[in-house]
Amino acid sequence: MTPQQQASAWLLNCAILDTETTGLYDDAEIVEISIIDENGGVLLDTLVKPLKPIPAEATAIHGITNEMVATAPTWAAIHEQVAKIVASKPLVIYNADYDLRLMAQTAVQYGLTPIGTEAGCAMLTYAEHYGEWNEYKGTYRWQKLTNAAAQQGVIIDGKAHRALADVQMTLGVIKAMAQSSSKA
Repeated sequence: MTPQQQASAWLLNCAILDTETTGLYDDAEIVEISIIDENGGVLLDTLVKPLKPIPAEATAIHGITNEMVATAPTWAAIHEQVAKIVASKPLVIYNADYDLRLMAQTAVQYGLTPIGTEAGCAMLTYAEHYGEWNEYKGTYRWQKLTNAAAQQGVIIDGKAHRALADVQMTLGVIKAMAQSSSKA
């Protein structure tokens, strides 16, 4: 399936997910999650109160502070809701491996069974679409979401590195891929 065909298929029926986290490592947790449908309708958009404080380095990237999440639901409180949403439609995530890993490790930290799901990776599909070859790795070069959006002329309301803005950017990139079979 070409990237254009994959993007077109996603636009028929999907849920697009993004998270913001306390970091990148094995002890990181989700502090925000947003899920929209293929039309941009919001299925879930919430801050999440982590078990441990948000490190300053993470706040510097996404702007989410400990004060902002103080009264937010915990992952335990939204786990079942997230599971139902992601089971209802094919899931698409810009960097699927990362977000799926963070969902699983956050669940484990709460003693919950990780949500068993697969996701299409918009980042890998976009890398092929954009077509910049990485000779060293022998694969297409990944593009950061903000770069992919800029390359495709995607403009959204909101700040990059916030979950809702990032799912809206991902949807814009998917739409751009569906409308064009070549590098912009």
